[in-house]
Amino acid sequence: MFKKTLLRSSTVVLLSLAALTPAHPQSFTDIKPSPSQVEWQDLEIGVIIHFSTNTFLNREWGDGTADPSVFNPTHVDTDQWMEAAKAAGAKYAVLVAKHHDGFTLWPSKKTEYGVKKSPWLDGKGDLVRMASTSAHKAGMGFGVYLSPWDRHDPRYPDPKAYDEYYLAQLGELARSYGPLTEFWLDGAGSEGRTYDFDKITRELRTYQPNTLVFADVALYRNADIRWVGTESGTVPYENWNVIDRAGYLRWRPIEADTPLRKLHWFWHPNDESSLNSVEELLHIYTETVGRGAQLMLGLAPDNTGRIPDADVKRLREFGAAVHRLYEHNLTADSGHIVGDPSATAATDNDPATFWSAPSRHAALELRFDKPVTFDHAVTMEWLNEGQHIQDYSIDTWQNGAWRPLVHARAIGHKKIDLFPRVTAQRVRLNLLSTSGSAAIREFQLYDGTPSSK
Repeated sequence: MFKKTLLRSSTVVLLSLAALTPAHPQSFTDIKPSPSQVEWQDLEIGVIIHFSTNTFLNREWGDGTADPSVFNPTHVDTDQWMEAAKAAGAKYAVLVAKHHDGFTLWPSKKTEYGVKKSPWLDGKGDLVRMASTSAHKAGMGFGVYLSPWDRHDPRYPDPKAYDEYYLAQLGELARSYGPLTEFWLDGAGSEGRTYDFDKITRELRTYQPNTLVFADVALYRNADIRWVGTESGTVPYENWNVIDRAGYLRWRPIEADTPLRKLHWFWHPNDESSLNSVEELLHIYTETVGRGAQLMLGLAPDNTGRIPDADVKRLREFGAAVHRLYEHNLTADSGHIVGDPSATAATDNDPATFWSAPSRHAALELRFDKPVTFDHAVTMEWLNEGQHIQDYSIDTWQNGAWRPLVHARAIGHKKIDLFPRVTAQRVRLNLLSTSGSAAIREFQLYDGTPSSK
């Protein structure tokens, strides 16, 4: 009897363990992105817009006690917001529809704490509507940030009651403002609080099946996009798109958020010295987009409802500087492929085409009619079937031998490599180690040294 009982118990344990074990062990290189993630990664730059009662109270963090009457901008111009963002190269905008203070920028039916109780447009304004309309008119995507933490609503201490409230507000946003590119989840202020993020995501997916959910890896296991870990606008490590959560692998590309004004997400008076310079913004671009991440740049309208002129000018200057830097692709202008003619798909200035490299190791060699001078390279990997490049170098032919300019590992969506200015007639992208067959969308060379202009 004892032996039979032990046998039955062992069988139950083994069956339970089998149910928890994937039918096939997961491998990093087998994980692939969804079509929505592929499309999102190609956007490369977005903006997140902070505008609320904090704007009128010279605050970064509201405590939920501000009177709605303080929100009274005189010249809200959401078209101007989107035009400024687009000039910087942004392809979509996320509006902070409710920050931690609980004040809603749309006339929510679930609370009286929001624009409908403010003097702005006699309480009939809907800033989410205005921003989404302006974004779509500008040809940009649109998304929303809805803070889980709410320092105003009396239901917040009761998780069940507050979750119902939050889901109802999410439903209002998901049903009423057109397609959402991204939905932001922020864990700030929520230490010790557990939210039902699976239920939140199911509610979102009912109305917005293609929206990507952003969240810190530690906050929500099943989000589609992950935070880089800082708000500095840098990716300080090799960027692999697959993240491991204790044996659970998932494609989670990185979004790196940083404000246009250092450390300030909301507008503040007399704050001109905090504005990032063009040079600083170019460094941020290289350290985010140039490391395969998405750059989410924070914009802050002032207390009139417009992006300040200095910010608009800086955004335009930044966009123009990026354009100048990447205007003349030497590989497309004058490079010739040596060997496999299909590799021209990687040098045609068209990211929609790609070269399928031989498995495990391959090289793409370029020759120029005369020596060319350059100081940075852009390489893009085709990621639809996963991320496969694990070790690579960029080499030039010098004095009868190949000399490495760069030796690194991850490429991912886009890798920008900087190096001392060099002149050469032969250059190669050397894929030293790949898992299976990697694919190269683009291999480009540029000369960004000012003296060359």
